[in-house]
Amino acid sequence: MKHKVQMLVMLLIVSALILTACGPTATATPAADAPSTDTNNSSDNADVFLVVGSKDFTEQIILGELTILALRNAGYTVEDETNLGGSSVVREALVNGDIDVYWEYTGTAWLAHLGHEDAITNSKEAYDKVKEEDAANGLVWLDYAPFNNTFTLMMQQSTGEELGIQSISDLADYINGGGDASLCTNQEFYARPDGFKGVEALYGFQFAEEQVKTMDSGLTYKALQEGQCTTAMGFATDGRIAAFGFFNLDDNLSFFPVYNPAPVLRQELLDSHPDIAGILNPIAAALTTEKMTELNKLVDIDGEEPAKAACDFLISEGLLDECP
Repeated sequence: MKHKVQMLVMLLIVSALILTACGPTATATPAADAPSTDTNNSSDNADVFLVVGSKDFTEQIILGELTILALRNAGYTVEDETNLGGSSVVREALVNGDIDVYWEYTGTAWLAHLGHEDAITNSKEAYDKVKEEDAANGLVWLDYAPFNNTFTLMMQQSTGEELGIQSISDLADYINGGGDASLCTNQEFYARPDGFKGVEALYGFQFAEEQVKTMDSGLTYKALQEGQCTTAMGFATDGRIAAFGFFNLDDNLSFFPVYNPAPVLRQELLDSHPDIAGILNPIAAALTTEKMTELNKLVDIDGEEPAKAACDFLISEGLLDECP
């Protein structure tokens, strides 16, 4: 009997030793090493401070708000510096590190920032070229949106019918024939090589200086609506064009380049936070011409706040669960 008890004790000790030895290998992989289901890495981003900028017109402010909402949803601390100024101001702010990301248009980068003279009319070609050249400047372009917000010259439908003007060539013929016409524009468009000076050179006409009225971008639509000018600069995806009874003059000589927007940031930021690409690229993919035009209309015509329009859009696209 004593012998049997001793044998039983020994068996229990051996069993315990075996279980102890097998314990670590039988334990599941620690949670820290498991693949994360949080693709936004929000806990890792909580202490990261980012500044989002934009230019000073509605579409740009909406693009900035889309970016702010998406980055905050991913856990980043974000400062809103939208409505910062014109293209050169915002570009300089990015290069100098005053902001971390903004949406730029391929045509603007190619002609205004990178100094080329020949316009590119193919979206992918323009994107590939600006992306490659800006890499040398330490800047990276994320995916571009499918909509093309090129510059446009607008006119009231009634004015076009009265003067027999449907294209920019028609406008040139009218002015060169002694017709009285005026232009409402912002200062940047009037001076830029891919703006009105380039239009005048290609189409062979010129407004007298006293016939040119410069103002903020958003005011050109109201000025045209009120009859302050014959034609006005605008942006092709602006919701006010149809709402105000305007039409875009046909660019029959294909002067205006493509202007597809994409988020642009410094390479060093993307290197340290590569998840930003996965956060913003789906937004770009969702922005068709129809959707961007509707977003612009919601703000400029219906009076919605840009942040509200942006939030509702992200929810409708399945990119955000709820508005903050």
